Amino acid sequence: MPELTEWTNFYLIVGGSAGALIGLQFVVLTLIAQRPKVTSEAGAAFATPSVVHFAVALLLSAIGTAPWHAIGSIALCFAAVGLTGTGYTVIVVRRVRTQKSYQPVFEDWLFHCLLPLAAYVMLILSALMINWRTRPALFIVAAATISLLFIGIHNAWDAVTYHVYKQSPEPQKSESGDSQ
Repeated sequence: MPELTEWTNFYLIVGGSAGALIGLQFVVLTLIAQRPKVTSEAGAAFATPSVVHFAVALLLSAIGTAPWHAIGSIALCFAAVGLTGTGYTVIVVRRVRTQKSYQPVFEDWLFHCLLPLAAYVMLILSALMINWRTRPALFIVAAATISLLFIGIHNAWDAVTYHVYKQSPEPQKSESGDSQ
């Protein structure tokens, strides 16, 4: 389909980056596994969305490079991803609000809730307009895709620096003076 031909390199770069960053996220989580533990609620609120955003960028890249025969099929995929992402963002908002191990600041709300919501809404809007304004709609999809990639990078970096700079609790000493 000629509308997507010009986007191949963009989606190959973004998809490769998203795939590599998913792998890197798992490596980093393994390396910081010995750091002080954060509750599973905080992990679900702050760590899991980064992997989800990388995975969605990878999925959108796959959609953008697949050999489609009709633009309507792509529109349905973009709409489905946008609606699912919007629903997931609502879940993340609930998780951020209910976890108790960290008090979110404005930057957390912006990068974990508001910007992802904007990206997913952009996908829905692009799906609605793709049949009559194909080129602008594809630029909106590209903007949403790259936004999710950068949101994931920001959030992953934020989580890693939080864990690296968070002080480890002092080991407890027994009555004999040995640490446990």
